[in-house]
Amino acid sequence: MTETESFDRQAKQYRRLTSPESQPSPKMEDPHERLHFWGSTPESEEDYYKSKGIRGSKSFYTSPRGLSLFIRSWLPLSSHPRGIVCMVHGYGNDISWTFQSTPIFLAQKGFASFALDLEGHGRSEGLKGFVPNVDLVVDDIFSFFNSIKEKPEYQGLPSFLYGESMGGAICLLIHFRDPKAWNGAILVAPMCRISEKVRPRWPIPDILIFFAKFMPTLPIVPTADLLDKSVKVPEKKIIGGKNPMRYQGKPRLGTVVELLRITDYLNRRLCDVSLPFLVLHGSADVVTDPEVSRALYEAAKSEDKTIRIYEGMMHSLLFGETDENVEIVRGDILSWLNHRSGGEVAG
Repeated sequence: MTETESFDRQAKQYRRLTSPESQPSPKMEDPHERLHFWGSTPESEEDYYKSKGIRGSKSFYTSPRGLSLFIRSWLPLSSHPRGIVCMVHGYGNDISWTFQSTPIFLAQKGFASFALDLEGHGRSEGLKGFVPNVDLVVDDIFSFFNSIKEKPEYQGLPSFLYGESMGGAICLLIHFRDPKAWNGAILVAPMCRISEKVRPRWPIPDILIFFAKFMPTLPIVPTADLLDKSVKVPEKKIIGGKNPMRYQGKPRLGTVVELLRITDYLNRRLCDVSLPFLVLHGSADVVTDPEVSRALYEAAKSEDKTIRIYEGMMHSLLFGETDENVEIVRGDILSWLNHRSGGEVAG
């Protein structure tokens, strides 16, 4: 099957999953029921981008190990980019639903933004929700981001990493691969260490590791609904819940063991973080611990480092909060980027 045929097949499946006929009938009329994250209007994604003053593209990228990974770009419509932002989503999420509200905003402000669905997520190849080896995922992303930076139209532009939750951890791993390659990183509620508040107590980790050797894909690890614990605004929980690509099963044994391994590794290397970074966290986050972000800020040897802890905010800072809170967080991100990419622009 060619790349185009693969995309067409997945696109048809996506349209079928998101068609009104495929949606479950609500128990009662709900004015907040929406087909797309941007609303219930029938406009296409392309029309939506145009209405926002940007242009977007989507395709598939074949990683060095042969995986077909779904990619997107969000680009300024009428100006040469001021910089590029390479973005990594979190566990269970994807780049085609609520996540893309942030790169749309950044493109409006002049930053060319790029992202891919991780292995086992969204429309990329792999078993849903299964991350067998984070190091290989980092290889995939490292290769894709380098392919962007090497394009003639982007050479010489300041380049930044951006990661949410597990994506924040992956951004730090990318940084360790090439410490001088990036002008900075934006880490949103990064999962760079498992807090002692939520880390399984001994001997549970050893038991998980043992069974994961034989049944790594088994989705049996008990956990609360991350969407419910991440999103504050009830209406936005409805929108997030309509994402047909979101992994809604229990975490798989192999994924949990791999995340425990990689966060233990990061915890030992917080002092090795040297790139400029902005770390953002909500004080009411129960998915990742804001104290871990404080530990990163204190331990990192970066000369340029900034931390923002938002009182009362939860895990989904850039979608799940009130619109007013989202604008506060966006403003902090834009101000940080402006300062490191030549100042503000009109609009």
